[in-house]
Amino acid sequence: MSAERRPVHRRRTVLRAGALTGLGLAGAQLAAPDRATAAARGTGFLVGRGLADATGEVAEVGMMGYGRFDQQAAGLHTRLRARAFVVADEASGRRVMLIVADSPMIFESVHRAVLRRLGEAYGDLYTEQNVLITATHTHAGPGGYSHHLLYNTTTFGFHHKTFEAVADGLFEAAQRAHDDLAPSELVLSHGTLTGASVNRSRTAFDRNPQADRDHFPDAVDTHTTLLRVERGGRAVGAVNWFPVHSTSMSGDNRLVSADNKGYAAYHWEREVHDVDYLSDGSPAFVSAFAQTNSGDMSPNLDLRPPTTPEDFAHTRANGLRQYEAAAAQARRPGVRLSGPVDSRLVYVDLSDVTVRPEFTGDGRTHRTSRPCVGASMAAGSMEDGPAFPGFEEGENPFWDAISDSVVYTVSPELRQAQAPKDVFVPIGEMNRVYPWVQERVPVMLVRIGRLHLIGIPGEVTVCAGLRLRRTVAGIVGADLDDVLVAGYANAYFHYVTTPEEYDAQQYEGGSTLFGRWQLPALQQTAAALAASLRDGTDLPLGPEPPDLSGKALSLQPGVVLDAPPAFRRFGDVLVPPRENHRPGERAEAVFAGAHPGNDLHRGDTYLEIQRRDPDGTWRTVADDGDWPTRFHWERDGIAASKVTITWDIPQDTPSGAYRIVYHGDARSLVGTITPFTGTSPAFTVR
Repeated sequence: MSAERRPVHRRRTVLRAGALTGLGLAGAQLAAPDRATAAARGTGFLVGRGLADATGEVAEVGMMGYGRFDQQAAGLHTRLRARAFVVADEASGRRVMLIVADSPMIFESVHRAVLRRLGEAYGDLYTEQNVLITATHTHAGPGGYSHHLLYNTTTFGFHHKTFEAVADGLFEAAQRAHDDLAPSELVLSHGTLTGASVNRSRTAFDRNPQADRDHFPDAVDTHTTLLRVERGGRAVGAVNWFPVHSTSMSGDNRLVSADNKGYAAYHWEREVHDVDYLSDGSPAFVSAFAQTNSGDMSPNLDLRPPTTPEDFAHTRANGLRQYEAAAAQARRPGVRLSGPVDSRLVYVDLSDVTVRPEFTGDGRTHRTSRPCVGASMAAGSMEDGPAFPGFEEGENPFWDAISDSVVYTVSPELRQAQAPKDVFVPIGEMNRVYPWVQERVPVMLVRIGRLHLIGIPGEVTVCAGLRLRRTVAGIVGADLDDVLVAGYANAYFHYVTTPEEYDAQQYEGGSTLFGRWQLPALQQTAAALAASLRDGTDLPLGPEPPDLSGKALSLQPGVVLDAPPAFRRFGDVLVPPRENHRPGERAEAVFAGAHPGNDLHRGDTYLEIQRRDPDGTWRTVADDGDWPTRFHWERDGIAASKVTITWDIPQDTPSGAYRIVYHGDARSLVGTITPFTGTSPAFTVR
């Protein structure tokens, strides 16, 4: 059997005629204008775009987000991508890099690893001071890549392969963005998107002052922002910011997926443009759909957790809404940016911050606390997916009554500092023995012309985000619409609520680890960053977090041996597809497979859907990064595996002969890994 592979980025290299019609500026540029052309327009920006695969393990690894031990990955729906943009100001030489990853979270482990790789490649050109890494927060991605134990509990420890895949994918996207730098224009626009989100914590939201609630009449942040990259009058890239949780895929799902924001990006890049990379290796169009203050914004409009298999349709529908809002902005003139590019980052020990009266709101000085998990956090978000049974959002009197006598004693000082939280786990005390959660966290501020991004390593509610935005906008003199929270940035420390929302102790308040004054502490830090950016001064870096790369615990054993079923070979077709299909139907084949963890196929594919051309050549029309394909893995006995590949045949599929190809890798008892390929019989679509 052939072991040949076709890299994903070579699968489509020619733009389909008419693919750009109806989208105006949302096209692909084949030849960049020279520097003189850009200078004549007065932009002064060099912009680069990069796209890379950052998919980790897709089988027998805990999935991240819902906190469920039973949600172990068993296949792949869509690959997880990293999208990077570098913006350089030709006048000052300053530059910033933005990376948006289809990942559940960005942990300090990944932040440090990517910065280390960038330092080795480019010296001090890219550092913590000008690199902003954010996650889309998909709840259908593999976990196990943090160096803090709390996030690796459902994954049975650290997974080195997933960690390397994420770090390598982000770095590769950054490299490609650096290499793609060319004179470009940046256009900023804002819009409104309704029907894509709902406030899942309304009782907490309603505790906020009238001035905050009036900003969100329906308790929903409908603000959507687009920054598009143009060359020669055509858009070659875009970053969209809109706050909504990536929880359209349910906790019962077992396939790795980029969820709603991943679909929005995929749709714009691959379904609208029908091309990933041009023949010269440059990306045709890169679109990132990034998070802002999405802490209490759910995509589940009925305020009920999604169910399988309906969650696939819900994911696509929500992603399409986000794409359509962004594409509508791409058709409008927008504001052409000019002005400086700048950034600042500091580390803050959030367990020990003295918050000044001008930020606390009550005219008094307060302090943050060592981190604690609340009982309402253990309950989970009931609207997106509950966690541990026996806990509720809000008050938990039963837990409060038994916790001191049965489990542990919480000091009166800590209880008071965290009040009114019912402390479930005093996790800061556990940090003294082993690193469970991060306490020294990065806070960042990035400026690109009039656009300002506040990098917060957590899940910020809309009202908490509004206060951060007002703080920065007032200092730098920016319009509020042009100041955004960039959530899930550079690290992860759970939620950020307003003090009023914290008092409600819904899921979000129970997950605000550092107590009632955590948001004011972050406002104080953001104010210092804004003043420094405005005045052109430097700030002390602050207390850097320790390097924990040598302390990660790995508890789950790896693959020991692959063996085909009796009387079969690897790649044999166990169940062939039907001989005839119509568009809209599902084609399916089952293969004698091997464990997909032997080779993650990053930048490659586990499957191909091929069509026979008139000359007899088989041409790939879809791979495992495409929405209509699914890759299911399951054990068959002790060492054997069954792989089921499905293809939901699109309605516009041309008539002809098709086949399903599976690429696997088998591990022998001595550890040798051998690639193999299985090919289904041809079937007809008509």
